Formats: sequence, C-alpha cells, structure tokens
Amino acid sequence: MKKISEILSAVFSPLLVPTYGMVLAAFLTILRMLPSNLLWTAIGITFVITCLVPVSAIVALYRSGVIKDPALNNRTERFIPYGVVVLCYLGCGFFFYKASAPFWLPMFFAGGALATVISTVVNCWWKISAHAAAMGGLVALVFRIVASHYALFNMNVWLSGVIIVAGLVMTARVYLSRHTLWQVLAGCANGFLCVYLMSMIN
Repeated sequence: MKKISEILSAVFSPLLVPTYGMVLAAFLTILRMLPSNLLWTAIGITFVITCLVPVSAIVALYRSGVIKDPALNNRTERFIPYGVVVLCYLGCGFFFYKASAPFWLPMFFAGGALATVISTVVNCWWKISAHAAAMGGLVALVFRIVASHYALFNMNVWLSGVIIVAGLVMTARVYLSRHTLWQVLAGCANGFLCVYLMSMIN
C-alpha cells in the first residue's frame, strides 16, 4: 500500500497535473478540431512551463542550500518554490491567451496560480495539501467542460474517473502521513473553487 501511495503521489505530482489537464482539454473538447501537431505543441509547452521550469528551479534551490528537501515536505520551505510555480502558471496562461485559445483555457492556469497563492499564504500557519489542490483543480476543469458543453463526447466517465483518481491521491497523501484528512480536504476545496470560479470569467 505504501508503494502504491508513493507511485500515485509521483504520477499525480502538482507539477504534472496541469499537463494532464491540457491533454484532456486538447482531446476531449472542441480543441480536438485543431491540427494534432498544434495540440501536441500546446501540450509540450504546458509541460515545459509548468513542470520542467519549476523542477529546474527546485533543483537549483536545493543545490544552493536554500531548501533542504526537494520534495517540499517542510511547509516552511515552500514559499520560493511556490512563487516560481505561480509565475509559471501565469506565464502559461498568458501564452494561451495570446495564442487566442478559448478563454476558459488560460483561466484554468490562472485558477491554478490563485490556488497556489492561497496555499502559499495558508502554509505560513498550516500545511495545506498541494497534491489535493492540483487534483481539485483538475476535477474543476473537467466539471467546467461538462457544465459549459465544451466536450465533444459524453464526459460522465471522464468526470467520474478524475474524481476517483483525486480521491485516491488524497488518500495516498494521508496514508503516507504527509497530510491530515482536513489538510487534503482543504487543499481540494481550494483547487476546485479557484479553478472553477476563474474559469467562469468570460
């Protein structure tokens, strides 16, 4: 069970979830009508900006001694890395905005940035879950796609699947003693509300 929890935590790292969201948006919504090479380029850009850049920054901070744990399990070491993540989310959202993507797509990244800002502030006093926030944001994205009829397919299975995976990831974080139940619930609510509400802006 511990190994499974560790795998879930790694596969659904907060730095990978935006890319998963972009994949879902690219192939399950009206964006699918675009040329496939354009969609894969968008996915690649998302991965570089929201994953590779923050990971590189975290590694640099670790090697320079600014942080002692690259996994950021110590909440007091999260301020600078989270700041980098916020900038990356905003940068990615701005890129898609300038690329004339449907407005809900850049607002997905803006919602992620807002959730990260809130997590950063809360972490000054309490260790809120970033994994849960990311998964809550992913659920919100799929829910928004369903509610706004952006999907090209029946999304019931996808929505159910994302909710189940979110629950598994949150359970894994509690099982590994990285967070309490309330910390993952608060994180999920934070991510869901920020992404869902931001994606409502037209």
